[in-house]
Amino acid sequence: MLKIKTKINGMVVGIFLSCFVSTASAEDGFSQADRDRLIRLEAAYTVFSQQVDKRFEELRADMNARFEQVDKRFEELRIDTNARFEQMTNMFYMLSAMFTTLFAAVFGFAWWDRRSILITARKAAREEADIVPETSVIAIIKSDLVNLSRKSTFFLDIQINRKANCRLRFEAIYRSV
Repeated sequence: MLKIKTKINGMVVGIFLSCFVSTASAEDGFSQADRDRLIRLEAAYTVFSQQVDKRFEELRADMNARFEQVDKRFEELRIDTNARFEQMTNMFYMLSAMFTTLFAAVFGFAWWDRRSILITARKAAREEADIVPETSVIAIIKSDLVNLSRKSTFFLDIQINRKANCRLRFEAIYRSV
């Protein structure tokens, strides 16, 4: 800034002096009118220099004010952007919490349902096993053997196999539960 100002001042002085040097060299001496002109020129140059300085200061103040406005806008935009990101982060947390809760609820329901079905199936199998206890199965087989002693051996083997299969099925059901 200072360099520009000195260059401008130097150019103005150079232009004014070149005009006066060419006219002064035409005459034999340096007259009083020339001195008065130089004094007026120096006064005009001083006023011009002060006006240029004043304009530069005004421009600098104007630029600083505009830069402050731009900085203020950037700050507002940064605050708005941060608020928006915070909103998005909170939304992400809410969605994550909802999906986690939903997954836990579905998993819990499936586990409870599976457990309740198994408990019901075990109870049903025990009830079936209790209807025909092991001792009564043996008693039935013995009574059938007595009744069947009159019949052929072939028929007797078939009945024994059926009763044994029935007993094996009950045992398998009871063990699986």
